[in-house]
Amino acid sequence: MTVKTRTSDLPLVVRHLGLQDYSAIFNVMKAFNEGRNASTADEIWLLEHHPVFTQGQAGKEEYILLPGDIPVVKSDRGGHVTYHGPGQITAYILVDLKRLNIGVRDLVTLIEKALVQTLEHWGISAAPRADAPGVYVESGKKIASLGLRIRKGCSYHGLNFNVAMDLSPWQRINPCGLGVAMTQLADLVDTPPSLADVMTKLTDCLSAGLGYNNYQIGAADAVLNDFK
Repeated sequence: MTVKTRTSDLPLVVRHLGLQDYSAIFNVMKAFNEGRNASTADEIWLLEHHPVFTQGQAGKEEYILLPGDIPVVKSDRGGHVTYHGPGQITAYILVDLKRLNIGVRDLVTLIEKALVQTLEHWGISAAPRADAPGVYVESGKKIASLGLRIRKGCSYHGLNFNVAMDLSPWQRINPCGLGVAMTQLADLVDTPPSLADVMTKLTDCLSAGLGYNNYQIGAADAVLNDFK
């Protein structure tokens, strides 16, 4: 896929939001999307979530096997049930598709490509699957999940990338309804990189895929406070 030339000089803003409650950020994302207009810059929010299962619009209750003490939250993203927790990078992709001159399939493809490129940086071979969004390593295990929502021509939600987390909660669900085993970057390399280093590499790949030559770091408080 070739990303077409952007028609705007607005910057890409990247914000590091730390460890956050899912429902709170979900509400902030929706407010950001509702409030944006043609002069709103595209953003990527990078964060971790407290343990939570989220059920997408296509979700089926039978895919939630044994949630136990981990809450289950209904979400308006695409897809089925997934897990979020510390040690997993969540990247929310808040972009104006019309302004970028790309379609939804293009956006999915460039997100998957950015994940593959990030993994390649650490010597890990991975690829998407035509029948199920996400990225899978050579063993067939899934290392990253995707789920998007498009409203007013703009995207929100994004990707979850397992880096160095407790994988046991994945046993409590049927991830994305695929019956697939999950893995993480830390289990595939001799010396696991820091979460911050992986975030930086992933951001570089996403930024380039979206057609931006660079990006600027924005303050977390600007969204955490303004949209509460």
